[in-house]
Amino acid sequence: MNQDSYSNQLLVLPSQRDHYQGTLNAPVVLVEYGNYECFQCGELHRLIQVIQQHFASVFPGENRICVVFRHFIENTLHPRAQKVAEAVEAAAAQGQFWPMHDLLFTHQQALDNGFLVEYADSLGLDISQFLQDISTQAHIDRINQDIESGYQSGVTDAPALFINGIHYSVGVARRRHRWTVEQIMAAIVAAIH
Repeated sequence: MNQDSYSNQLLVLPSQRDHYQGTLNAPVVLVEYGNYECFQCGELHRLIQVIQQHFASVFPGENRICVVFRHFIENTLHPRAQKVAEAVEAAAAQGQFWPMHDLLFTHQQALDNGFLVEYADSLGLDISQFLQDISTQAHIDRINQDIESGYQSGVTDAPALFINGIHYSVGVARRRHRWTVEQIMAAIVAAIH
């Protein structure tokens, strides 16, 4: 089969190596490819948060949804995205991936080095270790693995969303037609039936 045959399927399935919320065997698994400098990725992040809250209110105490985040960086479009990805991975090394992830999407307009240190400090991270991880690119292999897994699954731009392994792109081609919570929920319902 050629690459086009796979262009709508997630070829690198979610695993323990990923950053995820929920359980990997949940009935609904959302895999987002994105970066923190991409405005559309921030929009998708906010939609996913609403969907997670919906699932938590409809199915309290049940792990019905799993959200996975993977890096997908286009350096020409988002020149700071690589450094910011390294910052979130440095936070992850100290057990703070999701809090840093949320901070970065909340403050997308403030991603310069000074702000990254400020966010790390607000999370109580060891700043010396955080800065060392970034300066030595300690987590670059992990970031590159995410990007490569995106390419393998046909991702060409960020954001890209997979619902139960099927690709639903919300990237550049859809900028004029942004998705809504209702559209994503409809796609989730279709994926689980």
